Amino acid sequence: MLLGAIADDLTGATDLALSLTREGMRTIQVVGVPQADFDFGDAEAVVVALKSRTIDAGEAVAMSVASARVLLDAGAEQLFFKYCSTFDSTTAGNIGPVAEALLDLLGADFTIACPAFPTNGRTVYRGHLFVGQALLSESPMKDHPLTPMTDADLVRVLQAQTAAKVGLVGYEAVDSGHDRIEQAFASARRDGIRMAIVDAVTDRHLRAIGQAAAGLKLVTGGSGVAIGLPENFRRAGKLGAAEARRFEVPVGRAVILAGSCSTATRRQIEVAIHEGVPALKIDPFDIEEGRTTAESVADWAAGAGAAAPLVYSSADPAEVQRAQAAFGRERAGEAVEQLLAGVARLLHARGFSRFLVAGGETSGAVVNGLGVSAMLIGPEIDPGVPWTVSVGMEPPVALALKSGNFGADDFFLKAWRLLP
Repeated sequence: MLLGAIADDLTGATDLALSLTREGMRTIQVVGVPQADFDFGDAEAVVVALKSRTIDAGEAVAMSVASARVLLDAGAEQLFFKYCSTFDSTTAGNIGPVAEALLDLLGADFTIACPAFPTNGRTVYRGHLFVGQALLSESPMKDHPLTPMTDADLVRVLQAQTAAKVGLVGYEAVDSGHDRIEQAFASARRDGIRMAIVDAVTDRHLRAIGQAAAGLKLVTGGSGVAIGLPENFRRAGKLGAAEARRFEVPVGRAVILAGSCSTATRRQIEVAIHEGVPALKIDPFDIEEGRTTAESVADWAAGAGAAAPLVYSSADPAEVQRAQAAFGRERAGEAVEQLLAGVARLLHARGFSRFLVAGGETSGAVVNGLGVSAMLIGPEIDPGVPWTVSVGMEPPVALALKSGNFGADDFFLKAWRLLP
């Protein structure tokens, strides 16, 4: 193993694993803190998918450090802490505490934080995160039900989460190339900065940042900045040329399970319904009052015909707020997630083997419900979202795990065209 990565949610882990696979690293994705004797096979990169983005910071730190220890013991030469390209994390959030704990574990004095993913419209300029042309705080992320992002200044957001000094490596240094970026890292160290937000608006910037980060024990960011890391190992003679791997997909029925309330996912649902996809909307009030159960939803999906039916709870911000006011923020979300996980488990028992899941929290619940412990990466549907296939379970399942904000409007339709 060369690179050991820890992601704070499942869809983000899949996004990162795709990036590393595309850059020529043999990559496996593991779900949950791996056991000390976990067999990573011939993987050159391992991505551990945790569900730690919105839990208590102390618990997130414990899970992340435990995962890091396993990766280091298995030979990882560099660690990567992956979080969302929209920096999903409130003032009491987990990015700062986890990054600080990993630095302490490694005995390191400095790391970077770069969530940029230009291909999906996430860029960082003057330390401010943009989603498309809008500041993060003016994007739909301001209404996120779990991590509302109301401040686009990432230096300020991260500094509120950690006692470590946070700084900025600005656009001028980044645009000048990796040598200048390395000098900026050294200058930040001299100034006592332990974590530096790094500007990036193009993939060229990300590759330069990755090259400059070759000597860092820990790198943090979105999957975008990881594209520059494999080449460091290749330049050092530790990584060979990319090898094509066969991707075998299980035969069986298909279903779409959508729990994300993002604007992108709601558009994808509208397009799918408009194109005739059978759809069933579930409501937290119906779940709480027993009118909707996993069994009733699974019965509907099994009887929906040959096409991949759509089960969704996605709602606009006003509907989400009503449910949260009635049941509490966490309970409203958990009720939906656990129901969809139960639906997936029941459908798998009925011969469903292809699952397209929208939403990071929902994806984590579904994968845990199915008992998936590891996945291999397959073809990319849209930037950051590949098909995957489970490893070590029978019968296996194909999974497309989509972050709520990712994917084109026709994502729910075109995803199936990549499977035989």
